[in-house]
Amino acid sequence: MKDTRFEVSDPDTPRNAHDARSAPVYKALDLTDGGKRAQIVLGDQIYTLSITRSGKLILTK
Repeated sequence: MKDTRFEVSDPDTPRNAHDARSAPVYKALDLTDGGKRAQIVLGDQIYTLSITRSGKLILTK
C-alpha cells in the first residue's frame, strides 16, 4: 500500500484534522484508491469503509 499520509500543513488538509503528532491522518480517497470503498483489516476481522453520495464515511463490519 502506498503511503497515503500527509502533513497537517498540506493545503488540502481538512481544518478539523487531528494533529499529525497524535495520530496519523489519511485522505479517504487515497484509502479507497479514488473509489467509494476500501477494505480495512483489524486482527481477523474485515471492515468496509464506504464514502456516501453526500461525502460522509460509513465503517461496517
